[in-house]
Amino acid sequence: MKKLIIPLIIFLMLVSGCSHATEIEGKKDARGTKKLHIVTTFYPMYYFAKKVAGNLADVDLLIPNGVEPHDWEPTAKDMAIIQDSDVFIYNSRYFETWTEKVLNSIDRSNLKIVEASKGIELIDGISEEGENHKENTASKDPHVWLSPVLASQEVDNITKALEQKDPKNKEQYEKNAAVFKSQLADLDRLYKKTINEAKKKEFVTQHAAFGYLAKQYGITQIPIAGLSPDVEPSLSKLTELTELMKKKNIKVIYFEGLVSSKVAQTLANEIGAKTEVLNPLEGLTKEDQKKGLDYIGVMKKNLDALKLSLY
Repeated sequence: MKKLIIPLIIFLMLVSGCSHATEIEGKKDARGTKKLHIVTTFYPMYYFAKKVAGNLADVDLLIPNGVEPHDWEPTAKDMAIIQDSDVFIYNSRYFETWTEKVLNSIDRSNLKIVEASKGIELIDGISEEGENHKENTASKDPHVWLSPVLASQEVDNITKALEQKDPKNKEQYEKNAAVFKSQLADLDRLYKKTINEAKKKEFVTQHAAFGYLAKQYGITQIPIAGLSPDVEPSLSKLTELTELMKKKNIKVIYFEGLVSSKVAQTLANEIGAKTEVLNPLEGLTKEDQKKGLDYIGVMKKNLDALKLSLY
């Protein structure tokens, strides 16, 4: 992570924060009461918060859709937006690695901070060399939102925080959350049924983002690279994967829409396989947005894509 120049940032926060606070203060609901202002880091957090909050809050997305979030860092303006909000929601310190430093640099006295993955047992990360099933004690895999079951736990954490910050609307938050968790339960059942009927149990990805989904449904992710999507594997690792895929007759390699598919395409060309998108939902692509897709829609598309490997 690039070094944050804290004194300058704090100065700029004071300037930009004042104007932002004035803007937020004017946002009220139909009854004339001030709405909660919620700031979320990236798309799944934004989507989950919107589902729980409904029309009771204004929810902002900090990392724009279409931007790869692993290497994104907040500007002074972003930090001011966080400070001036009522609730700040992020997934995990292992994903938004800048959060601790930022939160220690701002006034948090009126800010409810939500680490949505809190209480979820995180699995060890895949090494950046792409070595499968090796522990990396320096990091944990943060991609819990890709399991509908764990996503539901994140929704619980978000709901609890909103109820604490805005207790008068507790009942409505609980109703909204219940409706959304019912949709997640339907998604879970669809994944279970589809994968239980599959003949194969392995799939190859360019980015090791699908460990929780694989664990949830009893399938195996074979990643080309580790948790960072832009890290390229060594030549020896590519050779090893080529031999493995030939042996297992794997014909599909998955890549994601926000980063280059070069590595996946190189390996696919080597063994005569094809490439397909498996979306880690770290941000909606322009194509997703044009199609009106949301978290549920993309997760269903992912399941259809997985069927190409598992059936």
